[in-house]
Amino acid sequence: MSLSLSFACPPYDRILPLAWGKVVPEGISLTYLPLEVEEIFWRQLRHQEFDVSESSLSSYVMLRSRGDERFIAIPVFTSRCFRHSFVFINTHKGIRSPQDLKGKTIGLPEYQITAVVWLRGIFKDEYGVSPEDILWRTGGLETPGRKEKIKLNLPPQIDLKPIPPDKTLSQMLDSGELDGLFSARAPSTFLKGSPNVARLFSNYRDVEEQYYKKTDIFPIMHTIIISRKIYEKNPWVATSLYKAFSSAKDIAIGSYDEMAALHVTLPWIHDEVNRTRKRMGDDWWPYGATRNRKTLETFLRYHHDQGLSARLMTIEELFAPETLDDEFKI
Repeated sequence: MSLSLSFACPPYDRILPLAWGKVVPEGISLTYLPLEVEEIFWRQLRHQEFDVSESSLSSYVMLRSRGDERFIAIPVFTSRCFRHSFVFINTHKGIRSPQDLKGKTIGLPEYQITAVVWLRGIFKDEYGVSPEDILWRTGGLETPGRKEKIKLNLPPQIDLKPIPPDKTLSQMLDSGELDGLFSARAPSTFLKGSPNVARLFSNYRDVEEQYYKKTDIFPIMHTIIISRKIYEKNPWVATSLYKAFSSAKDIAIGSYDEMAALHVTLPWIHDEVNRTRKRMGDDWWPYGATRNRKTLETFLRYHHDQGLSARLMTIEELFAPETLDDEFKI
């Protein structure tokens, strides 16, 4: 008899073979819930509604550093993204370079979300702009009233305040009440073509490719977590799920090479795949601890340096030990 588990995650191409049943985890029957990440994170961290779910890497690390043992992760990274393209500026504030952000007021949805942890770390490492150089303002990107999911305990030199409860970051950036924005989503004012809002890096593709060439880092945003209660009763589920997620990703990436009929609604998908392979290799979206050690350790350093981790966490503490050996041979 299979173990029945609920699983919440957006319908990414890399998990659809699992959602559709093309890949079946050994010994597990999944009930799949295709939800948006903000809803998943809120419901899981506040109410533990799912047996298995996607999780913000930052939120998970923060909780574990504080001794919260409700979940255990496996080194499956369902969301990754270069984030230089998610730095937006008001075009009337004289901001031309990253260094121009010093002393400026920058909005962000939550201080602890993974995307802005990466951006703050990258801006410090690559451009010499530290978190304490900026005035930070949090709130809803498009809906007023967003709050931090997890209580923060930041260093005293960090200037962090909420925006007014009736305003949004997108509106305040457009009006000039904010000088810039670090976000995981593009603001609607930018998408609608406001002349007041632009990307800091207009040539973001070139900037992000150069960053990867220099650092060999493809930033990880989200991981997969399992209820600790489920894992402790059935420790085999970690490896079973890891293998299944890996197979599902391989199927998705393999489909991009199909020539007879395009699996993706992009006319030049093959050219894009070839370009990506030339820059990042055949496995450009790796799972597993070994392939991602530098990326994970860089993120953990950023997280601790920014006052979000109660202590510097290690990879071995965060992921089920059964999954730390990336492969076995018969």
